[in-house]
Amino acid sequence: MGVVGLSLALLLAALVALCSAARSDAPRGVSVGFVFDPKAQCDPQCSHGGICIRNHTCFCSKGYEGESCQYANCYPKCKNGGTCLRPGKCRCPPGFGGRYCHKVTCDGGCWNSGECTAVNGVAKCICPSSWTGSRCQEAICPQGCRNGGVCVAPGICSCPEGWLGGACHTAVCTQSCLNGGKCISPEKCRCRPPYSGPRCEEKKKFH
Repeated sequence: MGVVGLSLALLLAALVALCSAARSDAPRGVSVGFVFDPKAQCDPQCSHGGICIRNHTCFCSKGYEGESCQYANCYPKCKNGGTCLRPGKCRCPPGFGGRYCHKVTCDGGCWNSGECTAVNGVAKCICPSSWTGSRCQEAICPQGCRNGGVCVAPGICSCPEGWLGGACHTAVCTQSCLNGGKCISPEKCRCRPPYSGPRCEEKKKFH
């Protein structure tokens, strides 16, 4: 088969593909007319199986477009900033997946009933009111955790030794402060006059 015969065979295959596409996707009753020149030259050459039908005009294979059929065409189009690599195959930006980048995926997932969603084109965990952090991994203690305490669950502080209370605000003195004294830090009493000493047990004598 000569060059002309091969080009005609390729054109016939392309026309069959075009007619099939027209039956399934294109509006009905629209005719696609063009003049095929077997001596036509296209520079740059038609890519991805496209056929040069007249000078500088390519007839592209299904799934490709552009002056030289250099661009892949994804249908439906790639979403969320995805790039079409080849027909029906998208390259997705971080945080998105699926064939057309339509699925939002948060790296590491969202914890504690957080919901992964796209915010301004970026995958992000939306946390319930009691949690925060990139993955909703940090509990919120509205009262705060003082004296080195750590918020371990919503509204619950884990206190270091020597401190108690919802906000780790109550000091612990294993031996009670006497005579109206107050425990102000672990094992330390603040005494009321005229008392002093580690437990406010000593009364000052006035001469």
